[in-house]
Amino acid sequence: MKIGASYWMFEHGLAGTEPIERAMQQAKDLGYDAIELCIASEGVLTDRTSQAECEAIVATAHRIGIEIASVASGESWAASPTANDPAVRERILSFTERALQVTRWLGTDAYLFVPGAVSVFFNPDSEVIPYDVCYQRAQEAVARLKPTAERLQVRLGIENVWNMFLLSPLEMRDFIDSFKSLWIACYFDVGNVMQFGYPEQWIRILGTRIARVHIKDFKRAIGTANGFVDLLQGDVDFTAVREALIAAGYDGYVTAEMMPWTPERPRVTAEALTRIFKSQEAVCCE
Repeated sequence: MKIGASYWMFEHGLAGTEPIERAMQQAKDLGYDAIELCIASEGVLTDRTSQAECEAIVATAHRIGIEIASVASGESWAASPTANDPAVRERILSFTERALQVTRWLGTDAYLFVPGAVSVFFNPDSEVIPYDVCYQRAQEAVARLKPTAERLQVRLGIENVWNMFLLSPLEMRDFIDSFKSLWIACYFDVGNVMQFGYPEQWIRILGTRIARVHIKDFKRAIGTANGFVDLLQGDVDFTAVREALIAAGYDGYVTAEMMPWTPERPRVTAEALTRIFKSQEAVCCE
């Protein structure tokens, strides 16, 4: 497996203003094999980024000696594919179709997609969508995106996030299988499931449906967003996670998504990822 860093981990990454070349160079210098780029409606990488601009980014990555693992986006939080307003739903789906094209131009084959939300945990003013309605709209959204993903051969990786939706590995599995397409998959986040289950169980059940993996750690006793902690400081059994990924035949990127940025976090995270995935010793929690 190759270790990666999310663009969001770097100083101005969440704002979308960190120069991509600088983020890639930092990742390379810290020992990461790859970087996950992040796309938004505004910033250094958007749905309006041209093919020529993407090719220049790829050339820079080759020069630096780092791979582009995948592309992620948080646009679905503000413009949900399951929103009550049809115009909002159309806006995010049109954005995602263009973002899938940018992903292909960047030479990678996985795009992180949040398919909607029953509610948004960090926004108390967000609308609450009935679960069954959310499910139906999410299915319609992914069905709309499926032809684009298949044509471009980019896996639409549905991420398990704190959206009060797709809360079990069985439901995630069946949701993905309903589309009967290799190009509809899961972007599995290890830390995000800790409040609801065990990541190694999810990995075993999802198996080859996993397109990419996000690595975070979490302390269950805290139970809120404050429970996300630096790697090897929480309750994730990383030995079990690593063994489950190997058993599932996963040998792709394991990308850290550690936020917010602090000066030492990218380095500390690289060291922890190396210990977890590139050493033979057992690794768990404190």
